[in-house]
Amino acid sequence: MDNSIVLCTLVMSLGLFGMATSKNIIKSIICLNVTQTAIILFLLHLFHNLDADIPMVPLTMDRFTDPLPQALMITTIVIGAAVTSIALLMSIKVFHYYGTLDWTELFSKDD
Repeated sequence: MDNSIVLCTLVMSLGLFGMATSKNIIKSIICLNVTQTAIILFLLHLFHNLDADIPMVPLTMDRFTDPLPQALMITTIVIGAAVTSIALLMSIKVFHYYGTLDWTELFSKDD
């Protein structure tokens, strides 16, 4: 097994573990970003081809790399940035309304 796949799996597992055990909303958002980055790196590694030409000017049609995975990962990065910004905005609103960012305190309040 390749070392980069093991590293991506380890980072993704750490992000998932952080999301499951974090009691702070901001830490959960950061762990979500770590998990997303590990998944993007893993998928880019799967579609990486060293001996292929760029699709702009391929010398032969049998040895060019597919640009679709890179385009999808760029789209994923943009969507992830939007989700992160909305999650941070919502955490600010939660803090202003409840006065805390702790998950356990939020779910234990009786309003």
